[in-house]
Amino acid sequence: MHALIMAGGEGSRLGLGEKPLVCIHGRPMIQWVIEAFSDAGCSPVVVLSSKTPYTRNWCRANSIPFILADGNGYLEDLIYAVTALEEGGPIFTSVSDIPCISADIIRSVSESHRRSGMEACSTWVPVSLCREVGTEPRYLCEIDGVPASPVGVNILQGSKIGEVQEELCLLLNTRELVFNVNTRSELALLEQYFQSDHS
Repeated sequence: MHALIMAGGEGSRLGLGEKPLVCIHGRPMIQWVIEAFSDAGCSPVVVLSSKTPYTRNWCRANSIPFILADGNGYLEDLIYAVTALEEGGPIFTSVSDIPCISADIIRSVSESHRRSGMEACSTWVPVSLCREVGTEPRYLCEIDGVPASPVGVNILQGSKIGEVQEELCLLLNTRELVFNVNTRSELALLEQYFQSDHS
C-alpha cells in the first residue's frame, strides 16, 4: 500500500524553517515517519510543494520518492498526489510531523480498517490524553462518545478521492500519537519524550 506523507506546508507556527526537516533526537521529523511506514510494509511517497524546497532536496539526497503538488492546500495536494499515482485501491495518508508513530501502530490501523469493511479510516486520540501529555488539540470531535482530536493518519480509497467515503473513525488511546508538533512548547515536550523513551 502506498503511504502519502504530506509535507507541502510552510509550518509557519513553529518558526524553525521547513517543519519536516526539524530534527528530533538527531533526525528530521519526516524521516521517523517515512521509516515507520516502510517498516510496516508500505511504500512511502512524500507530497511536496514549492513551499518546501529544502525538504525536496532532502528527499532527492536520500532517494525518497516524492510528488510535487501545487501547494494550494492539504486536500487539494492530496487529491493531486492520488491522481498522479493513479492509485485506485486503499492508500495511507499521513502528516509529516508525528515522529513517534511506529510500524506496529500503522499495522494496527490497517488491520482495523480491513476488518471494518469500510472504504476509509480516520484516526483519533482522546482529548484527555493530549492534555495529560501537555499538547493542545486544535480540532475536536466526539468519537464513540469521547471528545477526540484527529491524529492526521488516514486511509482512503484512491478511486473515490474527492468523494465522501464511508469512514471508520478509529479512537486510539495511544500516547505516541498525541505528538503532532506545531509549537515550540510541543517540540520541547517531544524532545523530552524521545530522551526518556530512547535512553
